[in-house]
Amino acid sequence: MASVPRPGAHICGTDAAMDVIGGKWKVSILWALGERPHCRFGELRRLLPGITEKVLAAHLREMEAHGIVHREAYEEVPPRVEYALTEAGHRLNTALGPLGDWGREHVLGGAPHPA
Repeated sequence: MASVPRPGAHICGTDAAMDVIGGKWKVSILWALGERPHCRFGELRRLLPGITEKVLAAHLREMEAHGIVHREAYEEVPPRVEYALTEAGHRLNTALGPLGDWGREHVLGGAPHPA
């Protein structure tokens, strides 16, 4: 499931960005981490009904490799791991805002943003 970078194959910045956020769940993960910073794996699963553990783990690894998600492991018993957006992840979420506005207006018929 891991995406393989396409060096030299990007024809524009939007294409390159879509390569990073492509996949059914990555934008939803970005949204969830924007709503709940420092979120644990189980919390993310609850925020994203329908995602499997395998897919969530794979997407988080890919997003960490792209520098948009930070994984913090705490030396505790039981072990605790939290995920948060990096500065690049926050900027990406901000850039996706107008796209979300467009989707609410044109696809969802103006449904309000969930709080």
